[in-house]
Parts: sequence; structure tokens; C-alpha cells
Amino acid sequence: MQTNIGLLGYGTVGEGVARIISLEETLLSQKIGWPLKLSKALVRDLTAPRGFPPPPGLLTTNPFDVVGNPDIQVVVEVMGGIEPARTLILKALEFGQHVVTANKALLATCGKEIFEKAAQTKREVFFEAAVAGAIPVIRTLKEGLAANRIQSVFGILNGTTNYILTSMSQHATSFDTALAEAKSLGYAEADPTMDIEGEDAAHKLVLLTALAYGVLPSLKDIHIEGITKLEPLDFNFAAALGYVIKLLAKAALNPEDGRLEVSLNPAMLPKEHLLSGVTGVMNAVMVRGHASGDIFLSGAGAGMLPTASAVVGDIIEVARLEQTGAQSIRPSLGWHSLKGDAVKPAGDIRSSYYLRFSVEDRPGVLSSLAGAFAKHNISIAQVIQKGVDPLTNTVYLVILTHSAPERDLSHALELAGTLGFFTAKPQLIRVENLN
Repeated sequence: MQTNIGLLGYGTVGEGVARIISLEETLLSQKIGWPLKLSKALVRDLTAPRGFPPPPGLLTTNPFDVVGNPDIQVVVEVMGGIEPARTLILKALEFGQHVVTANKALLATCGKEIFEKAAQTKREVFFEAAVAGAIPVIRTLKEGLAANRIQSVFGILNGTTNYILTSMSQHATSFDTALAEAKSLGYAEADPTMDIEGEDAAHKLVLLTALAYGVLPSLKDIHIEGITKLEPLDFNFAAALGYVIKLLAKAALNPEDGRLEVSLNPAMLPKEHLLSGVTGVMNAVMVRGHASGDIFLSGAGAGMLPTASAVVGDIIEVARLEQTGAQSIRPSLGWHSLKGDAVKPAGDIRSSYYLRFSVEDRPGVLSSLAGAFAKHNISIAQVIQKGVDPLTNTVYLVILTHSAPERDLSHALELAGTLGFFTAKPQLIRVENLN
């Protein structure tokens, strides 16, 4: 008895999966009770150099040597992208094969279709590696916390951005310098747009929201903001105010109106909070359940072997299911039917805000700004004024506000912008108390 596996893709993660299955063959067999066998792996180029040489006959350029192959029970998609991954996964499910994938972009975009197909065909789709790498957050939400009403999920979900923000915070480097460091160390891609603009973390947030609340939100309905506008000066002010800046993923039920708030943006967190201490390329997720309280998970969110670890963990679970002959009726997201609830519009979400203004050094600026805020019910909690720059006659004015709807703050800033004393566009960062 053995479980045969087919890989769609033999890049970084695919090679990691092959390494673990090949080099830990005895360990895995002892844990499962029977061996795992890597049968076929789809690649674009049979002759390309590979760090972990595959055994003869493993590689193929024909996807249907994997998908629909009656000897392969588990199809592992690690090729990335939307197509042809979407089509091949749907075909595999139709052929009665279980699927393991690390493709967060695909599931965030086409997840409803894929999960519905899995339910129709009574096959499994596992995707632990699609969110936070080696951290077992998917299984925690689906199984460990299944008895809980989830009140909130907060996460640091992208190692590249977390490395950059850590460097800017601890070493006062500029964004460009920190990004160059991340590239030189292999933490950032040659084109880091998906990471630094927040798209990668947003894909993961969509999946966490679905697992926690049974709602699969559209990316267009989520406030998504990257880290490219942050400046070293903001980290200095944040430290002085007792905060740390992180790219924060949030899915939470508002305790007052019960509506679901989902967002991904830079946020100031209290420096004593556990998430503030997550540095470098590490990821972390904090889940609050009504019965469990806070659960904090942290670990490697990316990389060949951490991601492959999660993939192989899913393979093991599917192998056990397959060999016992069970017909899967378990929903992939932990909910038998997804809700149609809409997420709360960004303008309706309340938050406190950090605002940094560059203003002319002249009388009446602060009172005029306070007046514009008052007209839109924005209450000021704290003001810091930094000395005048003699070369530009500019003053930095930092304001922390009390909680207010973002729409009201936008109107207040629009009014303040007409008063003629700004020398640069204001900086806005949300302040999150994580309660």
C-alpha cells in the first residue's frame, strides 16, 4: 500500500516537496503507516538545471501525465498563477483526485468555483501552505477552533514587507535602502510589487476571512494599502508615541454593529503587543475565539522548506483519508455553505489615526486644522510639533485622533487641504489597539 503523488510544478516549492518526500521517506512512512511516492512532476523544460535532481522518468511536460492519471491519488499544485493552474485543479477534482495547493492568488480569486467543485466531486482541497507558510493556521481555524465564534483575526502575513519595516524601524533606513537589502538577501523578488503593495498578504487575508467567518470576500471590497509611502520619520514618531508600524491584516466582527471589517494596511500597534515583536521575515497570526481567547501563532511564512513542510503535511492528511477509503464530505473552508454577507465599506470603519502634516510656520495653523476636524466630528487626542526647518520654513505637526469613521476623516482632510498651509501631502497611518 502506498500513496502516489503528482506535482504540477517543480520550482522552489516543488523541489522542497521532492526533497522532504525523498529524504524523509522512512520518517513519513513510520508516521503514516505506508510510503508516499512521487510519481510524476510537470515542468516546462525537461533540461533546466535543478538543485535537487529528480529521479529518471519523474519529469514530464504533459499535464495529463499527472491530472487524470489513474495511478495518482493526490495532485499537488505548486506552479502558481491563475491559468493553467485553475483548469488543471478543476480537472483533477473531476477525475476524482484530491488536490493540495499553495496558490493563494488562485484561491483568493477563484476559490468559490474550486471549493464548490471539490464538494460536488467529494474530493479534498487542502491549502495550508497558501497562508503563512509553515504556520498551521488553516488547520487551527478549521479544526482546533471549530467550536468558537471567531471575534477577530490579526496577522502579519508577508515576510518581505515585515523585513523592510523591521529595517526601517530598527536601523532608520529608507524604504528604498531596506528594499534593496531584502533583494540582496533573497527575501524580495526582482519585481516585489505584489509584496510591497499588499496584494500577496491580501490574498491570504481573503482565505483567513473565509475560514473564520464563512464569507469569501472579493479583493475589490477590501481596503488594501501597501508600505511604499512610509518614511523613516514616521517610525521615529511612532517609537516616541509607544507604537511599532506593521503591515497588518485584519478580519474582525465589530462588537457594536456585528458587521465584518476586513482590511490590509500599515498600522501602528502598541509596542508591548506580541505582534509588534514579530520581526524580520517572520509571519504571525493572532486569532481570538469567544471560548478560546487569544491564540498566537508565529513562524516562517515563506521559503522552500517551510512552505514544503506545510504542503507535505497536507499530503499526509489526504493520504490517510484516501487509504481509509473515506468519501470526503468535509467542506474545504470548514463551512458547509458560504454566507453572502458583505464586508463593511472602508469608509464606515472606525479607527484612531496618526496624521503627520508638513505645514507653513505661521500663526493659526493648528487652530484652523482643529476647526476643520471639528466640523467633521474628528476629536484630537494628542499633538506633537517638531521644530521649524529653517531652509523651508516648514513645521512637522503630528496629530493622533480619537476613533472616527474613515469617511469623516477623509472629509476633514479634504477641507483642511483647502486652507493653504500644507507644504506636502499629509501622511495617514491607522492606529490599531487590537481589541
